[in-house]
Amino acid sequence: MRKVREILRLHASQLSQHQISRSLNISSGVVNKYIKLAEKAGVVWPLPESGDKELRDLLMPQKKSCSSFTLPDYNWIYGELKHKGVTLQLLHEEYCIENPQSHYSYRQFCALYHAWKKTKNLSLRQEHKGGDKMMTDYAGPTIPIMINRKTGEVREAQIFVAVLGASNFTYSDATWSQALENWIGSHVRAFEYFGGVPNLVVPDNLKSGVSHACRYDPDLNPSYAEMLDYYGTAALPARPYKPKDKAKVENAVLVVERWIMARLRHETFYSLEDLNRRIKELLSSLNDRPFKKIEGTRRGLFEQVDRPALNPLPQKPYEYAQFYHRKVTPDYHIEHEGHFYSLPHVYVGKEVDIRATERMIEILHDGKRIVSHQRQREKGQTTLPHHMPKNHLEHVTWTLEKALAWALSIGKKTSALIGHIAAKKKHPDQIKRVCLGFYRLEKDFGSERLEKACNRALIYQAFSYKSVAKILEGNLDKEEVGVPKKAPVLMHQNLRGSLYYH
Repeated sequence: MRKVREILRLHASQLSQHQISRSLNISSGVVNKYIKLAEKAGVVWPLPESGDKELRDLLMPQKKSCSSFTLPDYNWIYGELKHKGVTLQLLHEEYCIENPQSHYSYRQFCALYHAWKKTKNLSLRQEHKGGDKMMTDYAGPTIPIMINRKTGEVREAQIFVAVLGASNFTYSDATWSQALENWIGSHVRAFEYFGGVPNLVVPDNLKSGVSHACRYDPDLNPSYAEMLDYYGTAALPARPYKPKDKAKVENAVLVVERWIMARLRHETFYSLEDLNRRIKELLSSLNDRPFKKIEGTRRGLFEQVDRPALNPLPQKPYEYAQFYHRKVTPDYHIEHEGHFYSLPHVYVGKEVDIRATERMIEILHDGKRIVSHQRQREKGQTTLPHHMPKNHLEHVTWTLEKALAWALSIGKKTSALIGHIAAKKKHPDQIKRVCLGFYRLEKDFGSERLEKACNRALIYQAFSYKSVAKILEGNLDKEEVGVPKKAPVLMHQNLRGSLYYH
């Protein structure tokens, strides 16, 4: 309406319509139209102090007031359109049936609904403070790496992107996959590149990092949560299907695709290290590249705003760990990758967590570490003696040397009897088993009675554990031992003498 006001002002200054059209660079027909509308409405210069709407209503009054029309229920329309097959045309027909005398045309109906919908799709402009947020995501395209020059075998590398919210300072690297180990490793390297840790990490709902996506309370992967806790930060994953929650990294991914990945499209890489070396070179030029709409660079803004506000890094980088849930078996061991590790026998039947790093295996119960072992890569078992119950420990530590020394400590007769029995055995474990039997007898009857029982067994040449046990059970060790009499030689006609065999 600004030019309409100028038309009326210049017309009041006695300029011709031709002169007005040339002055305002509009056609003479438009000038003539608004002069006639003003004369018809009785509008003269100077105009009353009013807005454009009031002036428009004076010059071009509506033939029929739209206020008499029934406004559509926009919320109802929005909800109905979510049903499959429902269209605006169908809803307009239903609207007209309900309001036969006061309805809008289909064109106006659609225009009103779309105008209302725009007011409901407003975007909240986020304000990013220095050192507050780091947003992460993966680029869609990949970069090929030739892993075998002879066969030409190619493997695709994934591109990780992280950006700080306040300065847009960007980090990127290449990994073989988006698996948990690579996901966490890229985060650790990003913290090292930034030289500090932000207060909050805003990742995508990648399965490696977020076990269960939820708009209000997402569940993080235990390894990812431990890494964040180690660096003293937290994660707030973007809402599912809401890329605006991490708009900064969405834009950073686009920049990395255009300014790094596009420049590498004609280069051939033979290792992941070579690719990351080139990405690092181009990343420096990207962060040093001047902004288009504001003064400065990403690096300059980072040094000024983000770096001073970042939290310090820990002394050592985080060591990647995986978590597994296990139930302790009756042999008080848990298995990891074919190797069995012991833990105190009191935890048999309980649920525990395994924290496996490159070097260590830690076993936790109720969040507390109860034991740790050096990680073994070969199949087998690692058992610590103090994890065993007392009877198991005695059995394992009952060596042949220890058994024979114990027998000698009881007495010469016990040692001699065990020596006779051992001479008949073929394997050391058999001797150990017999010694354990005598050890149990000593616990039940005492060393003095055992020595007397062994003496009686030697006299009667009863060289067995069972003989000694029967002597003790029958209290024969308490009786006086006599010299065994030899049986008389019986003379009989059927007996053959030595001459028979000559």
